[in-house]
Amino acid sequence: MSELRYWIGFNRVPQIGPVRLRQLIDGLGSIEQAWRAAPANLRAIGLPRPAIESLLYHRQRIDLDAEVARLDEAGVTALTWESDEYPQLLKEIDDPPPVLYVKGSLAEADAFAVAMVGTRHASTYGKELGRKLAAGLVQNGVTVVSGLALGIDGIAHRAALDAGGRTIAVLACGLDQVYPARHRDMAELIVRHGALVSDYPLGTRPEARNFPPRNRIISGLSLGTVVVEAGLRSGALITLRYALEQGRDTFAVPGSVHSKASEGTNAALKRGEAKLVTDTQDILEELHLTMAPQQQETRRIVPATPAEKNLLAHLGREPVHVDELVRRTGLPTAAVSSTLAMMELRGVVRRVDNTCYVLAH
Repeated sequence: MSELRYWIGFNRVPQIGPVRLRQLIDGLGSIEQAWRAAPANLRAIGLPRPAIESLLYHRQRIDLDAEVARLDEAGVTALTWESDEYPQLLKEIDDPPPVLYVKGSLAEADAFAVAMVGTRHASTYGKELGRKLAAGLVQNGVTVVSGLALGIDGIAHRAALDAGGRTIAVLACGLDQVYPARHRDMAELIVRHGALVSDYPLGTRPEARNFPPRNRIISGLSLGTVVVEAGLRSGALITLRYALEQGRDTFAVPGSVHSKASEGTNAALKRGEAKLVTDTQDILEELHLTMAPQQQETRRIVPATPAEKNLLAHLGREPVHVDELVRRTGLPTAAVSSTLAMMELRGVVRRVDNTCYVLAH
């Protein structure tokens, strides 16, 4: 907790983003030493002059204790790269946000999350498909992630709430500046049945430039991203591109060739940037989430073992043979086989061709 104040402080310093903050911590040893570093030390690790000047200027003007107190008063939690509660899916993307502000609660079940985004000007067709897909996802134990915007975003959140599921809204502003204003009541419900999250400090206004960067968090919190309706210039396509860059699955709902609201989704399908989906089952099967509720329950009652952690270090997206895992881990064949079986039940790994395994997500 003592170091949290420095993370919060750096998050208010312009020109110190994820890459430069990592440079500071690696070069100076800790977040506190980075905050207190002398100009000569900042220059020694290669921090550019404008970034140094920005840090020196702002750290004299930021009251760290007041910043922490402000979060407490707002009921907001700040998670950092070093927090155990920081979402693992988000941590895996390139340059994840150093600080993630959370109002509400993130749960272990949110490891099974799918983003749903789309146009602010949804057609009747888009609204109906959005409700159907979002409700179907939460009914199968999947958390719905979106951006609280008008149109498809709001429909996805509302459908998830109405179906009794969890939903996460990623804001392009401080969590005390809920936008749009007409979704404030919905935001309060989301806090009780999921979370509002943002990487922007309290007080940050919802400026237009904030929206594209926040989309990387929407896709980063999710196993896959579904675009329901999107025009050719829709911000939802930015989220889709982030998901592709992050190596996550991407989906799109086809629409009429005569509909402006479907020009972007149809184009993404035509280019092969997204998989075509018409119902929830298409998404669940592609992401291997057809047994998500059972996998969540197994994860809850069966904790990870040292053998599982050992195996995880040697598994990825490419299939690895059981014999190779025995060689890499140094574990007995029987231990590897039994641990993999339990990991499969928990939805952590997936078997390929009977003798090879990959990470499930």
